[in-house]
Formats: sequence, C-alpha cells, structure tokens
Amino acid sequence: MRTDDLPTPEVWDTSLPDWKERIVNRRPLIPDLPLFDAVAEKALAIFKRLRLPDVIGNPTFAEAGDDWIFDFVRAVFGSYDPVRKVRMIREFLLLVPKGNAKTTYAAAIILVAAIMNERPHAELMLIAPSQKIAKRAFSQAAGMIRLDESLSAMFDPKAYSNEIVKLDEVVPSKIQIVSADPSVVTGAMATFTLIDETHEFSKMSKAADVFAEIKGSLGKRPDGFLLQITTQSKAPPTGVWKSELTIARKVRDGEMRRSMLPVLYELPPEMAKDDGWRDRRTWGMVNPNLNRSVTEDYIAGEIEKAEIDGPHQMALIASQHLNVEIGQGLNADRWAGALYWAKNAVPGLTFERMLDECDVMVAAGDVGGADDLFGFSAIGRHRKSRNWLVWCWAWCLRPVLELRKSIAPKLEELAQLGQLGITDTAAEQVEAAVEICCRIRDAGLFPKQAGIGLDPHGVAALVDALEEERFELGKHIVPVGQGYKLSGAIKGVERRLFDGRMKHGGQELMTWCVGNAKAEQRGNNVYVTKEAAGVAKIDPLIALFTGAILMDGNPEPAGNLDDFLSDPVLVAR
Repeated sequence: MRTDDLPTPEVWDTSLPDWKERIVNRRPLIPDLPLFDAVAEKALAIFKRLRLPDVIGNPTFAEAGDDWIFDFVRAVFGSYDPVRKVRMIREFLLLVPKGNAKTTYAAAIILVAAIMNERPHAELMLIAPSQKIAKRAFSQAAGMIRLDESLSAMFDPKAYSNEIVKLDEVVPSKIQIVSADPSVVTGAMATFTLIDETHEFSKMSKAADVFAEIKGSLGKRPDGFLLQITTQSKAPPTGVWKSELTIARKVRDGEMRRSMLPVLYELPPEMAKDDGWRDRRTWGMVNPNLNRSVTEDYIAGEIEKAEIDGPHQMALIASQHLNVEIGQGLNADRWAGALYWAKNAVPGLTFERMLDECDVMVAAGDVGGADDLFGFSAIGRHRKSRNWLVWCWAWCLRPVLELRKSIAPKLEELAQLGQLGITDTAAEQVEAAVEICCRIRDAGLFPKQAGIGLDPHGVAALVDALEEERFELGKHIVPVGQGYKLSGAIKGVERRLFDGRMKHGGQELMTWCVGNAKAEQRGNNVYVTKEAAGVAKIDPLIALFTGAILMDGNPEPAGNLDDFLSDPVLVAR
C-alpha cells in the first residue's frame, strides 16, 4: 500500500448510531475501524501477558480479562499508523462504572504505551483523582513489572516519586503517576496522557486550561494520545467533565466528527429514568466486568443498604455503579418542582421579551455573603395567558472561585454563557441589580407597591442604591422573610410548574440551581435552604421564591413613572 493511500483521521468514523440496541443486547460498543492489525495485535499480546498483582494466583489479563477490554486495547493502539508515525484516533473516553477495574486497566494501558512507544525521551502521565489512587495505580503497574522477568529488566519503578523509568538506551522514556494537582500537571508535555476519573479532574483549579495544555501537546506529538477512563460524576456534570461528556455523546451519536473514540457504558435515557436502572436486567448492560471484578450480588446489596441510608446514598449508587447521570431526575432529597422544571422551558424567552409581553412584573433578591452568590429574579405575568414568566441572574465576587473550588468550573462556565457575572466589587453587583429594577419601572410594569422583595439581611447597600433611584423602602421595597416564611411560595411554585402556569427561559444557571435544590419537610412547612444544598448554590432559586411571595398578591401595574412614584402605601409589611 502506498503512503498516499493510507487512511487519514477525517476518514475514520467513530460514531455508533445503533449504540442503544448494542448495549441492550450486550454487543461490543466499538465500531468497525480500519485498524493497523499488526500494531493492534502486538499491543494486545503485551496487555494479555501482564499479570494482576493483587489477585490470588496472579492470573494474566488473558485469563482474567474479557473481550470488551481486549477490543478497547486493540482500538487504542491499533489506531497508530507505523509508516507515517501518526495516530489516527487521538482521544479516547471510556465511561465505565465503579468496580470494573478502571485503575488496574489504566496502569496496564500506560505500561503497554511505554513498551510500544517509539519516541525517544517520551513522557507518559497517568493522572489519578487523589494521591491515594495514584499510589494504588503505581503499585499495580510496579507489581505487573515485578511479576515479569523481562519487564523487570526493562523498567525501574521508583516508589518514592511514583515514577517508572524505561531503561532503553535508544528509546528511553518515563511514566509519571500523579494526583490531579495543577502544580504538577500544568506545563507537562506528555506524549501519552491517561486520566483516571475525569469528573474528579474537572474539579481541579483551572482544569479547562490544563486540559487545553494536554490537548495542545498532542498537536506537537502526532503519535500520542489522551485517554480518559472514568465513572459518572456524583453530582450533575459540570466544567470540563460536562464538556468532554457532551462531545463524546455527540461523536457517538454521529452529530459530530472528531478524532475521538467514545466507549460509553450508560443506559439509554428512557431506560434510566423513573428508577429503571434498579432492574437487575440492566446491570450487565453497563457493567462489562459483571461477575468478574464486580458481582451482581454486591450491587444488589449496595442498593438494599441505600434504601435504609436514604435517597442521597441511593443516588450515589446509581451514579457510581450504574453510570446514571445525576440531574433533576435523580437527586437525593430533590425539590419536587425540579421534576417539572425542564418541561416548562420556553426557547427564546428572555428578559427583554418579558418586558414586551407582560402586564406586571416584580423583582426579588437573595444577597449572599462575600463567599456566596447574589441571586436576583424577575417574575412577570403574561398579559394574555396570565402565566408567570421567569428570568434570573446571579453574581459572585472573584475570590469565590478560590473559596469554592469544587464549583468554580461551573461558575466559570455560567460566566462564559453570560448568565453569571464575576465581579471585583460588590458595588458592581448592586449596580447591575438596580439597573434591572429601573428597566422594569421604566417599562411601566412595576406594581404600585411591593414591587421589589428582599431578604432583609445584608441588603443595606442595595437598598441605598435603590433609594437613590427614587424607590422607597416600605413602599416599593419590602422585606420578605426567609426560612419557613417561604414555604407557601415553594409549594405554589411547585403547583404552577406542575400545571404549566409558570414558564422560564431554560437558563443553564437555573437548571443547575434547581438540580441542586434539596427540600426538607418540617411539620407542615417545606424548606429549601442553602444549608441543605451545601456548597452547590441555589441563591437565584431562593430569589425566585421571594418574588413569588409578591406575585401571589395578584399585583396591578402602576403604569407610568409619575403614577409609580405618587401612589400611597397600601400594604404595610
């Protein structure tokens, strides 16, 4: 075959449009690819020869493995063109539940990559989610070397640094096994990078920038690859993980062409919803190593235990052992309104459209502390349908990105979408909130009284700024009690969403907040609190409940500015 006749990356179609049928029937999730068979078989032979260091009898992967992982190894290494020294598939994403020997397979694959590597002084990096798992991955790789006489002569494992040096005068190389630490990962120029648990990696400070560096290095090393082996996240996907998962699904579904092979062991959405994942018949579909490294009885026992421990534990079992994506449909102690939130989204609904189509509007705010979000909402009543229309905003101070590192990627994502403002001062947030109120007033939509509802705590600066714009405290600006005092609004919003009488713009900001919301029943009252939601934020949702208190009074618009400013106070709060 002439070099000109060899396939190029553009020709390799890695989509799998029939993936749902395949996963239900437990068929391979790797499409037919024009692999370089000699390279693929050599790599697979090396992989099968490796021994499991932590299993009784130290069986080889050939004895203990299964076809699904053998097919994956063939695809990873068989995509390398040995003539042009170019890898036809540059990225791989294997989504497989906990208990399917991910870390062990990761250690074996990075070891095979070092043996197969042809680049002198190549760097290979395995990034683990924690130091503990990095140590385990190193121990697995070092154990495989120790159990093979020829590999013991080829490699020098250094336990103190988690490094494995390939002792080759012609093609020396080095494997580094590290935890997801930006000080270690940033600036690395690895030829081969393997990430264990991408959803944990995405929580790392500036994860998106580090990912860009890793992928950028592949442009200079066409023989390299980026391989991700991960379970689903324990919370709604966010940041880099959400981006990578979205791209992988689009490639799998044929909606995007990319030099990536996604192998995603997840149930079709229609099978996962309504607790469909609890059906034992589905477990083997997403657990390719079922009854090898993880057993059906073990999963059943974990589910049985979770039924005692509560919804939160059940959600963890579903995400970790069955790859069910955590979201509005699966969230421990979820707020009931979350079940109906998505169906009430109206594409194209914006704040500007609300100004045109509503006959009255109110605004409300939930002003957090310096390490919190400032949530703000506007609720309008459509002049024809009488449905409530909703739009929300949020702001945070820049230090929040450091103080709340676990949600920093999500905040940055929302900022890029233009749905969250990251500001240097609190004054900028106040100014933005006041501008929203002025736009509602100038459109003649504020009610004659009680048009701005605020949590009475921590709002002095906002009230001062509103008064400068001739909004009066006690007349236009009213305090709205929080906690149990919002219970009626919470239940009312739930019913409006259920009946389809509340519509919103489908903002990602609110999808996130609603997904974070957890409800507590105390007596006859329902609480949706920041404390219950933990570090995951719900402030704009609380602002929505606060505004609902005002809208429940069925307000009438004041009309023009003169009417707005001259009407007497009718309601004392």
